[in-house]
Amino acid sequence: MNSTRKLILEHDDGECSSSNTSSSTLLDPEEFRRQGHMMVDFLADYFHNIQNYPVRSQVEPGYLTKILPDSAPYHPESIEEILEDVKRNIFPGLTHWQSPFFFAYFPCISSSAGILGEMLSVGLNVVGFSWITSPAATELENIVMDWLGKLINLPNTYLFSGGGGGVIQGTTCEAMLSTIVAARDQMLEKIGRDNIGKLFIHLIKLIHVSKNLSRYLGLDQKIFALSQQQKATEFALCPKSLREAIQKDIKVGLVPLFLCATIGTTSTTTIDPLHPLCQIAKEYGIWVHVDAAYAGSACICPEFQHFLNGVENANSFSLNAHKWLFCTLDCCCIWVKDPNSLTKALSTTPEYLRNKASESQQVVDYKNWQITLSRRFRALKLWFVL
Repeated sequence: MNSTRKLILEHDDGECSSSNTSSSTLLDPEEFRRQGHMMVDFLADYFHNIQNYPVRSQVEPGYLTKILPDSAPYHPESIEEILEDVKRNIFPGLTHWQSPFFFAYFPCISSSAGILGEMLSVGLNVVGFSWITSPAATELENIVMDWLGKLINLPNTYLFSGGGGGVIQGTTCEAMLSTIVAARDQMLEKIGRDNIGKLFIHLIKLIHVSKNLSRYLGLDQKIFALSQQQKATEFALCPKSLREAIQKDIKVGLVPLFLCATIGTTSTTTIDPLHPLCQIAKEYGIWVHVDAAYAGSACICPEFQHFLNGVENANSFSLNAHKWLFCTLDCCCIWVKDPNSLTKALSTTPEYLRNKASESQQVVDYKNWQITLSRRFRALKLWFVL
C-alpha cells in the first residue's frame, strides 16, 4: 500500500471522491463564478456608497448577540441571504476604515490592485512556509522585497542582492518580536544564557504598542518619558538622553540589547534622528530596529528619503504596506542586514519538513524568518500594487 494516505469523502449516493475541492461540492467552479461575481458587485456597490455610512459604528456593546441565533444553522443559506444579513446586521457594527471621512489611528488604504491580489492569494490558498511548498511564493517575495527596498532607497545591504533580505509578516508586532528574539540570542551567545535577566530594551513612550513584546520575552524595558524631551525634540528620542540612560544602566550591571527608533510614531508622526542614535547604539553593541510602520511608505518619494539617513547603521527596518501603500491588511515588510541572525534564532526543522532543496541551502525557507510556521502568499498583493 502506498505510504501516502488519501482522504476519501463518501457522498450520500455511495460514490467516493478524493478531498480535492475541484471534484467536490465544496467548490463547484461554475457556482463559485456566479457567487464571485455577486461578491465583487456587492463590494463595488459598497465602495460607491461608502461616504453615505457613518464612519464610526453607532451600535451598543452586545448588539449582535441580540440579533443572531445562539447556535449555527443546521441547513445552509444562499449567498443572497447571507449578503442581505451582512447589510442588515454586520454593516451597522462596522467602523468604515475606507471611508473618505476616516481620520483615526492611522491610514489603512486599500486599492483595486491590493484587493484583487488578496483575492488571488486567498483563492490559491498557498501555505508557503518552505521554498518547496510553492517556489513561486518564496521567489516572488524575494523579488518584491528587493523592489520595494530599492523604491524607498534602502541601502543595498538590506536587499537579497546585497547579502541582506526581506520578508513579509503580518504586523509590526510580529516583526519586532522576530528581531528582538534574534537580538536576544545573538547577545546571549556573547554573555552567556545565564545572564538573560540583565538584558533590557530602550523604547520611547510614544512608540508602537509592541513595547509589550519585551514583557512576553521576559526582558526589561526602559521607556523614555515625554516630559524630558517634549519641547526640545518634538517628541523624538533624544540621543543625549539615550546615552545617559545606557551608561546609567551599565553601571548597575545591566546589558543594553535593543533600541527601537521610529519613522512616524502613531500619535504624532515623530521622526527619530537615526544617524546619532545608531552611532550610540553601535558603541554599545545594541541592535537597532527602525520601525517605519506608519510613514515608511512615504519614503518612496525622493523628497522624504532624507528621513532614512542613518538607517545604513541599523540592523533591521520595517514598514506596513497596508497603511500608505495600498495593500490590504496584513502586509508588514521587514528587512534585515544579516538574515542568518533571524534564521539562527527562529529556524525549525522537524523531520516532516526536511527536503533536498532546504538542505542545499540554496533557497529561502521563510518559516525560518518568522515566529509562526504557516504563512500566506502575501507577496501577490504587494506585487499587484507595485
